[in-house]
Amino acid sequence: MTKKWFRIGIAGVFLMSLALRFWGLERFNTLVFDEVYFAKFGNNYLTHTPFFNAHPPLSQYIIGIGIWLGSHIPFWHDTVNGLTGSLRSPWTYRWFNALTGSFIPVVVAAIAYQLSYRRTFALLAGFFTACDGLFLVESRYALSNIYIVIFGLLGHWFLLLALENQNQRRWFWLVLAGINFGASVGTKWNGLWFLFGAYLLWVTAWIIQGIHSFSNSKLIPSLTMGHRGGSAVLESPHMEHIGYGAEETEGHRGTGAQGKPKLSLLPCPPTPSSPSSQTPLQNLTQLNVFQMLFFLGIIPAFIYSIIWIPHLQLDKTYGFIAVHQQILKFHLHLGGNSTDVHPYCAPWYKWPLMTRPMAYYYQTAGSINEPLPVVGPPLPSGAEKIIYDVHAMGNPFLWWFGVAAMLFLMGMLVLQALIPWVKKEGFSTPATLSVDTWIALYLVINYAANLLPWVKVTRCVFIYHYMCALVFVFLAIAWFVDRCLHSYYQQLRAVGVTITFIIFGALIFWMPVYLGLPLSPEDYRMRMWFRSWI
Repeated sequence: MTKKWFRIGIAGVFLMSLALRFWGLERFNTLVFDEVYFAKFGNNYLTHTPFFNAHPPLSQYIIGIGIWLGSHIPFWHDTVNGLTGSLRSPWTYRWFNALTGSFIPVVVAAIAYQLSYRRTFALLAGFFTACDGLFLVESRYALSNIYIVIFGLLGHWFLLLALENQNQRRWFWLVLAGINFGASVGTKWNGLWFLFGAYLLWVTAWIIQGIHSFSNSKLIPSLTMGHRGGSAVLESPHMEHIGYGAEETEGHRGTGAQGKPKLSLLPCPPTPSSPSSQTPLQNLTQLNVFQMLFFLGIIPAFIYSIIWIPHLQLDKTYGFIAVHQQILKFHLHLGGNSTDVHPYCAPWYKWPLMTRPMAYYYQTAGSINEPLPVVGPPLPSGAEKIIYDVHAMGNPFLWWFGVAAMLFLMGMLVLQALIPWVKKEGFSTPATLSVDTWIALYLVINYAANLLPWVKVTRCVFIYHYMCALVFVFLAIAWFVDRCLHSYYQQLRAVGVTITFIIFGALIFWMPVYLGLPLSPEDYRMRMWFRSWI
């Protein structure tokens, strides 16, 4: 793929995201789901109304700024309400979230490109992210979760840019990474897991380097680097090279030994001269502990602290320490993680397969010509003719294929670790891991870092808490499809194309419940495949 078409593709992904998020943005002239908190809180900062905030305040600052800017734009004020505490158009407290959410697919694409320098992988990652329903719904209302995600992703992107550079340029990108990691935590505390993932990856890189150094000693046999067919491979007296197949270098495809294409589970390192043989992750061990603690420790903590200053100036009931004690107390008293506490409570193990999405808005009407319902109970069962439902659910096939791709990457890493033992060669690592191995490590570690901390959480949690881990699922399926599309085998290329079209088709099929479009009861039930989805 040429640079020109890559840029056109990324622009198309952004415009698609923008259109989906802004179309009919003020359709429901009310407060949808947690807008009853976040839109009100954003307006409270504008009216200088003190209040207790159960989360760090950054997202509400941003929503408040959006309300202020939107109120000064001389259009899109056809409908207004006073539900935020002031007379506002729904557009004013939603548009900034819609704009911010439109950039998330672009940032995901930027991370994918920075990981591999493969344009197809980056474009697929952005496109699949734009096809997700949960991110679409969260971006169309005055909610906070998209800010956790975009700041956390920017932190990772800037970290990758820092690893690509040296000296003052590296420091510049590290400072930006620290600022954005701090901003993610300053939105909600679970933004901390993005930073946790960066630390785990750094520790893993040092462990790999230590194992390699140890395995090069005479105590443990080690693999040696050789060349076969012009590409670097791992050799030992007892094993043949295992490769995924052709490696993309922006349109170039290579072959294995004797010019014969190969296909198996593990990635094949590309030629040393190819751009795709490099990844910034290879430079992780260039960061020492003092740099990590300063740039990804002190700076995020400083940013998080100053984020609180405007709120503490507005509400002087609690100081900095006391307000955190009150927030912790609030969350500990939210009750257990069961439907007895809230009908949409969903523990962490229900998130990956999307077994319990949730309705953010649900109203019924007698006909499509009736005024759009915004308040009041739905019509009795059987009386409704039109259903308006905004469902916080993902793109089912994107999620399911993505989980399968993540499991594939996990299996790939496990096999790479076990093969030397099976071959009775001891525990060892190659001098240089392939780019696909680094990508697998990056995605698996960050996915685990953003999901597994929820295992110990006993309060009621919801499917939107999965969003921080979910972006790495999108990257995983994009990686898998990219590798399929660049396979020598026609069947695998067909698999990649089929997965892409199924995901896009699913976006179109479930679009009405993402955008709250009118549906007949039959059409609504057609989209609710499982009872647990309702």
